[in-house]
Amino acid sequence: MSTSQNEFSPTERSRVRLMRQRGSYDRRVVYDILDSALMCNVGYVIDGQPYVTPTAFWREHNHLYWHGSSASRALNAQIKDIPVCVTVAHIDGLVMARSGFHSSVNYRAVMAFGKAQLVEGLAAKRAAMNVYMDRFCPDRAATNRTVTDKELNVTKVLVMEIDEASAKVRTGQPVDDDEDYELPIWAGVIDFKTVVDQIRPDPRNLQGVPTPAGIEAYTPGATLDSVLSSIYDGDKPPR
Repeated sequence: MSTSQNEFSPTERSRVRLMRQRGSYDRRVVYDILDSALMCNVGYVIDGQPYVTPTAFWREHNHLYWHGSSASRALNAQIKDIPVCVTVAHIDGLVMARSGFHSSVNYRAVMAFGKAQLVEGLAAKRAAMNVYMDRFCPDRAATNRTVTDKELNVTKVLVMEIDEASAKVRTGQPVDDDEDYELPIWAGVIDFKTVVDQIRPDPRNLQGVPTPAGIEAYTPGATLDSVLSSIYDGDKPPR
């Protein structure tokens, strides 16, 4: 791969300006942050009014997908050739510095820019939604009841090619002013993790129905982003 294929080219709207050392345009960094998230925020403008809609999403190669009701005002606006900004953020820790000015959070975040388009045709929508199901559990789409044409007709699926993107990541301890390290003030990091709590089978499951292997990947205590990353990579078939 050439450098241009490995990285997004920063522009005025995607360039990281503050704390530039935390910024990255590496596609692998961007994709890993996206693939380990469940939800994104989609930013867009309707009649001069900005909106940001949280929604579930998935990635295939350099495309992001999300879906919703065919009657959705947001989705109907997003496909009208308008700029769209998709963001994802993981919060990994609270950084307690010796001053409020240097206190921060540890995080991994992505901003992606493009224009959303409608996925048209029942076959294309069904294929996209199957990828969405398999994003959470390998082969789930094949074992589920087949989505009906009626269900697909009341569902809009949108796709956005990522034209530009940047990642920004903060890790590590507080960075205080040199003289502040002499102060008798506790500083450090409070780490956060979103972990799997438990798997609770539906009490109406038929007797003898086994737990799918993909569900078993959600081991109690495992971090959610590590489980999602182990199941799905938007550049490869679901594992």
